[in-house]
Amino acid sequence: MRVAKNLRILAGAPLAAAALIALTAGTANAAIPINQPMTGKATYYNDAGYGACGTQINAATQMLVAVSHTWWTTANPNNDPVCKGISVKVTYNGKTVTVPVKDQCPSCDSTHIDLSQPAFAQLAPLGQGVINGLTWQFVKAGFTGETVPLSEPVTGSTIG
Repeated sequence: MRVAKNLRILAGAPLAAAALIALTAGTANAAIPINQPMTGKATYYNDAGYGACGTQINAATQMLVAVSHTWWTTANPNNDPVCKGISVKVTYNGKTVTVPVKDQCPSCDSTHIDLSQPAFAQLAPLGQGVINGLTWQFVKAGFTGETVPLSEPVTGSTIG
């Protein structure tokens, strides 16, 4: 009888551990490597319509970026933490541009970003098509557009 009771406790332990991990995992923002430079490549696109973050975009005219599907952590991309005040700071050949994440790139691997046409044009001629060897990182944008570390509270003034 005592052995059966111990087996039931042991059998339930993995389920309890999984539940504890799920409840204490924290926000998905913690999984986004804020301020950690990556080396990768960029392409550009010029689509218009609704981006993966659920807002209307025009990649032919707006400054924005689509990041790899691997950075999304929720079933509904419109509600994903990567769409909540996360931008990408991109540096190439001494030029830097910071653009908000507004879309998902289904064909990109984790270090490949798809910049909007005007964002790409600030770094290289459009005819180049692909920028290899650039450095980029996720950054948290404040209300005034500056980048702040994730650990600092975001403050801003009211507009009026």
